[in-house]
Amino acid sequence: MSMGYRTFGRKASQRKALFRDLITDLIINGRIETTEAKAKDLKVLADKMVTLGKKGTLAARRQAARLVRFEKAEDGQFAIQKLFSEIAPKYQERNGGYTRVLKLAPRRGDAASMAIIEWV
Repeated sequence: MSMGYRTFGRKASQRKALFRDLITDLIINGRIETTEAKAKDLKVLADKMVTLGKKGTLAARRQAARLVRFEKAEDGQFAIQKLFSEIAPKYQERNGGYTRVLKLAPRRGDAASMAIIEWV
């Protein structure tokens, strides 16, 4: 019985928390290593965040802030600031496809297919 999306064996609130963490880490670090399924679902979210970043309005910033955690990067700016000031302006001329998913070798232990997701 398919529901149309992956649940990752978590409740909705846990899944939302998981993806909030992943998108924040992606914004701060530029690339993260995770399972292939999570990377593919994260790609959709990341592209939405960049689209909001390109709009640059206060409403867009608030929408993005609902998903991106209030965390500081090494350079002292918050993840949401980095999204709007560094990441989004890079893709001003690009229409979608802001991230890439690169497959890796399976993980030792449970043989889960791993992947790297990074900004293009």
